[in-house]
Amino acid sequence: MSEENKKFAGLDNSRNRGFVLLLTLVLLIALSTLGYVLGSRLLESRSRNQYLIDYTQARYACDSGIKYALATIDQYKASLVSRPNEPDFSDLFNMTEPEYQKFLADWAEWKKQNESDANSVQQDASRPADFNDTNSIGTHRITKDVNDTNNAANNLSNLLASGSDANDNNEPAVVRGPYGQTWPLVFAPMEFEIGTAKVTIEVEDENAKYPLALAIISDENLARESEASLQTFLRWMWNRIEDESTVDSSIKSIEKQLDQIKEIKQFTTDFKPITTTETQSPPAGNAGAQRKTPAARGGTSRITAPGASPPATPTTARVTTTVADQQLRQSADFTRIFHSSLIDLDLLARPTIESPTRKESALKYISPFAATKVNINSAPRQVLESVFVFGGDEKDIADQIILKRRIKPFDSIDELKKELFSFSDSIDRCKKFISTQSDLYTIKVTAISGAARCTVLIVVSRDGNQTKRIALIAS
Repeated sequence: MSEENKKFAGLDNSRNRGFVLLLTLVLLIALSTLGYVLGSRLLESRSRNQYLIDYTQARYACDSGIKYALATIDQYKASLVSRPNEPDFSDLFNMTEPEYQKFLADWAEWKKQNESDANSVQQDASRPADFNDTNSIGTHRITKDVNDTNNAANNLSNLLASGSDANDNNEPAVVRGPYGQTWPLVFAPMEFEIGTAKVTIEVEDENAKYPLALAIISDENLARESEASLQTFLRWMWNRIEDESTVDSSIKSIEKQLDQIKEIKQFTTDFKPITTTETQSPPAGNAGAQRKTPAARGGTSRITAPGASPPATPTTARVTTTVADQQLRQSADFTRIFHSSLIDLDLLARPTIESPTRKESALKYISPFAATKVNINSAPRQVLESVFVFGGDEKDIADQIILKRRIKPFDSIDELKKELFSFSDSIDRCKKFISTQSDLYTIKVTAISGAARCTVLIVVSRDGNQTKRIALIAS
């Protein structure tokens, strides 16, 4: 073979080996891609199936938590506590994170000094200490939490009230709310496990929040006060936003949405029993029996055939709708409206302060369930000022309420007028919007299993020892 032929033969062999190598690489890439796709789909299928299993577990656990909460809700009693020696929870929403941490540090130092001075407690036990009064620091022992209980009965009241005591020396300083727990909780969160799911039950006081329905009140004579009340509340919550134009545009947006809702339904507190006359159909007779019809004078009686009973005469009845029933219907209606697309809840949920220890937003302090009144014993400052706009002197009244309720919660509105006699006229003008007890609560049941999370919010109204469910919202 000539040199030239050998040269071409070697070139062909080299090309063949290159082609085989290229083909091998292509096949390897194709097989790797196919394996990756099949593995991804298999993993995705397993993850999806596992999520379905986890969600089923969470859903079952959440349903069980709901049944337990509703079965035992009548047994608990939400008791307000006296906090004469502790800082009030009312202004924490307005503190920046550095201010909040300094506030806790100062209180922890005062608490430590206070508890180490037992002699001063005995010598000056007649006057309750004020945390904000520098002259009283170190003169009193912080009171024991009256919500603590040794009763081990297995009911919702004791289980929820068995949270850690904020006055325990081993615990960091925590600013308690009006019920002894962090606002707006009524009891310490209850936690338990059902299978692989962790269930948490929380009870919140809705009368401690700003009733959003006050912004769409039906009384035209209160239209100006209603608008001022909403603006007072929103400006309190959005005062950390530096751009004033952003605050104004956000308030106008909420007001426009509420005006649209007002065209659908207006909020009222002036209920009276309503009596109506309803036509009721009589119960069907025995269609299979023969009926004997009396004969006319001089005639003969006749027997009607089975199933041919004579037409029955409709009856009328007077039905009375009570005030409580009307309030429940209104609350249910507004719950549906406020949780629809008619109002931008995301705008109200915009964080004003967000940190590892606190998450503040306007929505946290709003009750979108048509609460009819604000509980002056459990509402924070911005809610108190917003509701007392209807009567005037809102800042002075809020200051006095916050100062006095720490020593002893108000038992009645008449007691409030007696304690704040110089503002009695202002209190009278907004009397129908305030109370000293709460009657509307939300029970939040959360179940977590793996990556699945199920949350149900139950709105209940309490009248004495009777509880009525208003709405149930699942997510």
